[in-house]
Amino acid sequence: MKLTDFDFDLPEGLIATRPVSPRSAARLLVVEGDRIADRVVGDLAQILRPGDRLVLNDTRVIPARLSGTRTRATGQGPATARIEATLLEPRPEGRWAALLKPLRKVRAGEDIRFSDRLTARVERIAEGQAELSFNLAGEDFDEALAEAGDMPLPPYIAQMRAPDARDKTDYQTVWARRKGAVAAPTASLHFDEPLLQALAARGVAFTHVTLHVGAGTFLPVKVEDVTTHKMHAEWGEVTEAAAAEINATKAAGGRVIPVGTTALRLIETAARSGRVEPWRGPTDIFIYPGFTFRVTDALVTNFHLPKSTLLMLVSALMGAERMRRAYAHAIASGYRFFSYGDASLLIPDARP
Repeated sequence: MKLTDFDFDLPEGLIATRPVSPRSAARLLVVEGDRIADRVVGDLAQILRPGDRLVLNDTRVIPARLSGTRTRATGQGPATARIEATLLEPRPEGRWAALLKPLRKVRAGEDIRFSDRLTARVERIAEGQAELSFNLAGEDFDEALAEAGDMPLPPYIAQMRAPDARDKTDYQTVWARRKGAVAAPTASLHFDEPLLQALAARGVAFTHVTLHVGAGTFLPVKVEDVTTHKMHAEWGEVTEAAAAEINATKAAGGRVIPVGTTALRLIETAARSGRVEPWRGPTDIFIYPGFTFRVTDALVTNFHLPKSTLLMLVSALMGAERMRRAYAHAIASGYRFFSYGDASLLIPDARP
């Protein structure tokens, strides 16, 4: 299975840099077996069936992108350098792993000032990353980070425009609760309160799980044989109550439909025994064609990057040829791609 099997040409004009408003007005490509239909996300309240269950990732994105100043004493007086930091994941003792740019201008033991309230000491540098210890912790740290930080937009958006105040709302789901992600579960960005109410009135149930999406979600696959790719690990939790809800839906004949690849990867991690079990910890599950799905019956997801692990995941669910046809239709029809783009509902053939 080659990396080039998952490549396609995408016109740059189809890369979305802002979401549509309202959220549920985004376009929805419904792929059910070999059939393709053009709808909008708000139509999910008519498309889904009573008894279906949507699995929602309730992670909350932190404003993980910081801009600060490093000051160093020299024989000619203090020398300053502008440093950009992207927080990656928390470490023990309140420290954070972070990417620093330019890393060559920073040494271990130096301080970076991000605002009047927020500073960090560079504790160590290894393998292209730094470990930072901040001067604040707990709620004080959260407040200072909210003031100083920007949302960590995906690289392909950040190259086209700078993050701004709108992103602090746009790049957050309406049900975000548990802080810890540095990237949004973007399929969930299409849901708003009116749609959730319409789905509930339809008889669609909801289960919340948590997977803190890491910056590694944007890392490219660098091996030609995709089966040898090593996934980054992300922390997640499926509670006992969430597992019971999902298993009850399966037992009753309802469909389990994760919203986003993060929710899918998490529940499939928790279902390796054949049913969903309570689960807590890091997962590096890699889903590519040939994977056996234990619990997922359909998926709501955005349109993904060429040669990405997420494109491999949807190809595993639907079949690579079907996804090639679906993406060709989406491109020809002007669907908007990637994190702020449009959505798809993928319904594979029923498993025997």
